[in-house]
Amino acid sequence: MSDEGVKKALVKCAVGFDTSEIVEEYAVDGDGLRLVKRKVTKRDVPPDIKAVKMLLDGEAGLDGMSDEQLEERRKKLIEMLKEEGFDGENSD
Repeated sequence: MSDEGVKKALVKCAVGFDTSEIVEEYAVDGDGLRLVKRKVTKRDVPPDIKAVKMLLDGEAGLDGMSDEQLEERRKKLIEMLKEEGFDGENSD
């Protein structure tokens, strides 16, 4: 994975994202395989404050910041990303 790919993954974790999983169950009948059951599970992965801290690590004074200050920085980062057109959805 390239540095850009790692950064995109880190940003995705920092802002949170939605994901879904599809589980399909098949049965064998006279015509071959037949879909019996399909379950779609959607879940929201919340923003990860550690990922935010890693993104902002180059800035001075982060080590001494409280959780509340880091949360405020996270919110500002999310707003900046939205202004740049990143919506937190998987672009793949």
